[in-house]
Amino acid sequence: MATESNTPLVEVRGVSKYFAGVRALKNVSLSLGRGECLAVVGENGAGKSTLMKIIAGVQQPDEGELVVDGAPVRLSSVAQALKLGISLIHQELNLADNLTIGANIFLGREPRRFGLIDRAEIDSKSRDALSQVGMHVSPQTIVSTLTIGRQQLVEIAKALSTKARLIIMDEPTSSLSEHEAQILFKTVEDLKARGVSIMYISHRLGEIERLADRVVVLRDGERTGELGHGEIERNNMVRLMIGRDVSRFYQRTPHTPGEVVLTASQLRTPANPQHALDFSIRAGEIVGLAGLVGAGRSELLTTLFGVTPAISGTTTAGTLRRAPRTAREAIAAGIMLAPEDRRQTGLVLPMSVKRNLSLASLRRDQRRGVLRGFLNRTAESELTAAMIRLMRIKTAGDQQIVRYLSGGNQQKVVLGKWLSLEPKLLLLDEPTRGIDVGAKEEIYKLMDQLAGRGVAILFVSSELEEILSMSDRALVMHEGRITGEVSRMNLSEEAVMRLATGDVETEKKKVSA
Repeated sequence: MATESNTPLVEVRGVSKYFAGVRALKNVSLSLGRGECLAVVGENGAGKSTLMKIIAGVQQPDEGELVVDGAPVRLSSVAQALKLGISLIHQELNLADNLTIGANIFLGREPRRFGLIDRAEIDSKSRDALSQVGMHVSPQTIVSTLTIGRQQLVEIAKALSTKARLIIMDEPTSSLSEHEAQILFKTVEDLKARGVSIMYISHRLGEIERLADRVVVLRDGERTGELGHGEIERNNMVRLMIGRDVSRFYQRTPHTPGEVVLTASQLRTPANPQHALDFSIRAGEIVGLAGLVGAGRSELLTTLFGVTPAISGTTTAGTLRRAPRTAREAIAAGIMLAPEDRRQTGLVLPMSVKRNLSLASLRRDQRRGVLRGFLNRTAESELTAAMIRLMRIKTAGDQQIVRYLSGGNQQKVVLGKWLSLEPKLLLLDEPTRGIDVGAKEEIYKLMDQLAGRGVAILFVSSELEEILSMSDRALVMHEGRITGEVSRMNLSEEAVMRLATGDVETEKKKVSA
């Protein structure tokens, strides 16, 4: 008969999860022992976060089951998971920074004495939890005064105060300095020694090599393999994370690049001011911007567009001889941005297709003379009709409210809005996220056509197939810096993943060999 020592603490058996018909997980199984650190790795969108949320009771599986201490359970809430000793620490810390450390540790479950909050007990138990993570600080300290690294330790202390037996850490070092990360690693090792299990998600494969006892790899929502302790090394992980057939994706014919459209020199973004970025983009060139979550790709695009002005450095584009300070300056230089979240920042959802398509060109198409400043409705109607034809937007008419279009057609509206201004450099942030295969191919064809007309395109994609299929070359980012450039001749998933995970030296040797 199985004993507690050899029975897995948690088992996931054949779990599948769907969102609006889209598969996020398919028949995933894994187990986690007591005092074990299990790493779960995979590309963006592989299903890691969905799996963690199911284990922590945030979401429920559509198929399969979760087993804790050898008994099947159905976790319908986070509170239920906490009672079983399962705690999830999100990548975005979940602390109230205007409250004290102690108040945060016991928020929502404050001990009471005679009907009142027992602050003495909070103080005493908080000190005990903090000491377990090596923090010797007063529980009365306001959280906002702590560094991000120490806030991360407070989250772990909070989990331990709930008697957590399993702590799930989602990208725990993404915002930490090297020193803070080392403290976290020591804490993880101490927790394991005390029998606490750790489920660890990270794109930093060096951390996985150091901390993990086993690694489970996910790809496209499915488990593709497992590595034992002696097998955990970067090449083995990368090999299991990649390997998909890219032939089903649109294959483009590269165009001969023209003159330089944009040059960035020693550009420092507000998100990653410690790294200076240098690169250039040429007319008719499609450049993929690859990297993992938190690499700084979207932040670079918003800086090039002037939404988050650069800390320092220069951007040369058209008549612009410095980094744009506003979006209007970027637009005047021929730089346009289709943002990642089209519904939040790319469209005005309650407005019509016509109003959205003409929004960017209102100033250009306004009436002249004594009627200057008034809307030119004839020009607006002509532009709208032309863009609906060019973009093949499927709509009941130009008065259709854009909220009710499909995701692919909404994205076409975003692109059409900027194409009406005839951009010299088009910045695309995840241009095909959340749209169907047919709409994706139309976007790919449009990008190819624009490049053929001399438009420069810099696009961010978390789908490596898109980077490989569409790029003349790829710039790869890791933790805010450009770790390398890969020509179309050398483009491969392995080459991109090495640079995206910080393995710069290996890739340099391969390219030079």
